[in-house]
Amino acid sequence: MQAEKKTPSLLSDIKSSITGTEQDFTEGKLGRAILLLSIPMVLEMSLESIFAVADIFFVSKLGPQAVATVGITESLITIVYAIAIGLAMATTAVVSRRIGEKDHEGAAKASVQAIIVAFIASLPIALIGIFFSSELLGFMGAEEVIISEYSNYTSIMIGFNVVIMLLFVINAIFRGAGDASISMRVLWLANGLNIVLDPILIFGWWIFPELGIKGAALATVIGRGTGVLFQLYILIGDSSRIKILKSHLVIQWDIIKNLIRVSIGGIFQWIIATSSWVILVKILSSYGSIVVAGYTIAIRIFIFSILPSWGMSNAAATLVGQNLGANKPSRAEKSVWTVSGINMVFLGIVGILFYTFADFLMQLFTGDQQVIEVGAKCLQIISYGYLAYAFGMVVIQAFNGAGDTKTPTIINFICFWLVEIPLAYFLAKELGWAQEGVFYSIVIAETLLGIIGLILFKQGKWKETKV
Repeated sequence: MQAEKKTPSLLSDIKSSITGTEQDFTEGKLGRAILLLSIPMVLEMSLESIFAVADIFFVSKLGPQAVATVGITESLITIVYAIAIGLAMATTAVVSRRIGEKDHEGAAKASVQAIIVAFIASLPIALIGIFFSSELLGFMGAEEVIISEYSNYTSIMIGFNVVIMLLFVINAIFRGAGDASISMRVLWLANGLNIVLDPILIFGWWIFPELGIKGAALATVIGRGTGVLFQLYILIGDSSRIKILKSHLVIQWDIIKNLIRVSIGGIFQWIIATSSWVILVKILSSYGSIVVAGYTIAIRIFIFSILPSWGMSNAAATLVGQNLGANKPSRAEKSVWTVSGINMVFLGIVGILFYTFADFLMQLFTGDQQVIEVGAKCLQIISYGYLAYAFGMVVIQAFNGAGDTKTPTIINFICFWLVEIPLAYFLAKELGWAQEGVFYSIVIAETLLGIIGLILFKQGKWKETKV
């Protein structure tokens, strides 16, 4: 008598998701597929969120000007994240589609071309960061003390942007292939090393000199650079579904053109979204370093809360891409609705907690009462939109996973450029709401994004996208 096939237990599924599995995500129970992909992606983003708050925790000990420098630099470096994330979107869409089609050779070829494009794109940005950091800070309205004493942080962060580019793009390769556990281990290594090095280099522990804010930048570069080396090691080894061979190490213009075509929408999508944050910081900087510092810490805490949800959204993107490749659009759509529901429950609870304990959370990072007041108010206002953030990020990633980067670009243009920026200025300057006007504009724009995303997703045109 043939033995019955055992159904994997929840505990074994959790173990498999962390250690890695050869699961075909286009077959079997959808709930199990979501679990196997989501757990490592959520853990990956959780450590990323821990890094975000740990980094600003150490920098905050250097004073409000140092925190403001980090906030302004992050606003400047959003162009790097826009290109990196846009290209990563395209990479995930193409690789996941090839994996769904069972074309592993095509997935490997696309992976190499994505790495080449990321490296080339980082070079001109690096030169700008190295030679014009002071001018960039001045353009952003930074105070003179920041420009004269803290510009080395900006130079290092932008000058070594290649590690950001490669970290995002290569992890997108792993995610697209369904190797979520590898992406998780990469960011654990990169961010874990960063967290350890932060206090050592900032404050000069043990045999190391005290480098101040420059030490924070070097810790980030060393951590991310180590992560990239580990990624490359995995790609040329045998532990990834994507196997990079010597025969793949040639430029293939047809694949590059396809990647660029898909990534352009993603890049503009993120340029639109992130440039709006740059302008928001510029508006806030007119109210002084205290306001920028409070906002910067609050946003780090906010990121801490939503990055695990971003991990679930990435899982949805992988499932959409692979199932469309396997010609199973209904399964792709169902995965989005399921992940959205889970995400809304999670962030709904987080929003309530953050509203209730906003002051306490800010006090963990700074003793400056003025900074605490600004940041706490920012957290409370932003918490109004948590349900909208939950659905919006999943549905946007679903479009991207399908290779339809055009639709999110249009949505972002409407919500951030036509609504958020003018509204922030109007509420802050014309109505006299100051920084609170900027905070409310964020909630309104993100809520509108979720509503428009829902309407367009239900129309189903994303299922017809070709990549």
